[in-house]
Amino acid sequence: MTTIHPTALVASSRVGEGTRIWAHVNVLAGATIGRDCNICDRCFVENDVVIGDRVTVKCGVSLYDGIVLEDDVFVGPDVSFPNDARPRSGRRPETFPRTRIRTGASLGAGSIVLPGVSVGCWAMIGAGALVTRDVPDFALAYGSPARVHGQVCRCGESLRFNDRKAACACGRRYEMPPDGSIIESPAA
Repeated sequence: MTTIHPTALVASSRVGEGTRIWAHVNVLAGATIGRDCNICDRCFVENDVVIGDRVTVKCGVSLYDGIVLEDDVFVGPDVSFPNDARPRSGRRPETFPRTRIRTGASLGAGSIVLPGVSVGCWAMIGAGALVTRDVPDFALAYGSPARVHGQVCRCGESLRFNDRKAACACGRRYEMPPDGSIIESPAA
């Protein structure tokens, strides 16, 4: 059952089953929110925003036109998504760059993701990071500007590679081809 707090303003008819929208949230008519999401207090969701299934958006997050959160994304409190690279009062761009947070990625509290950036699948962005460029799948990135400092498993634990292979305590295994990408190995 979808739950919408009485103080929330939800103009969109595209809110998935099982989603919970909490106090003082404003969702504009053009937004799409998937199933089993949790949109916490004081969030704003603009028209051209797509939120996948099982996404958590913590308190104080504004999602402006051009933002896509794929399935299983976690957005920490007060994360910022500016959508205009050259903001000026009284001037609205015809289109906004697409900012995409890929499946399973997590954004730490207070991080800032600049317009047009893509954060890879299952990547982990540290609290307070300034994300100025694309982040690869499974990357652990933090700092200002954010830099990749390692890799993480789907479960969030750090991975340690030896001979281009890593195994996590959760049982998942990974390989790192020469191009530096991370590939999850099939289950044994």
